[in-house]
Amino acid sequence: MPQRHPWQPRTADIPAQPGVYRFLDARGRVIYVGKAKALRSRLTSYFQKPEALHERTRRMVGHAASVDWTVVPTERQALQLEYSWIKEFQPEFNIRFRDDKAYP
Repeated sequence: MPQRHPWQPRTADIPAQPGVYRFLDARGRVIYVGKAKALRSRLTSYFQKPEALHERTRRMVGHAASVDWTVVPTERQALQLEYSWIKEFQPEFNIRFRDDKAYP
């Protein structure tokens, strides 16, 4: 069983709905923004098997001190909020949407 991060939310506390999540560092800075059609499934995937994660993702989880999320009604709204937060916070671990080339 993977080691649990002290700040890792309990699976039962994470909603299964669509939404956008933010990983924050110890200083409260947003270091990564992501969207999910099912927040519970997506967020728990970060904590399953660290060796299965891409190196960059593993580093991001290692730098994180907390995670929060916002539930939205649709995947489209999740995409829009994700884009907005990436532009607002400019998280160091996000590459997508930095230059507007990947946004539909």
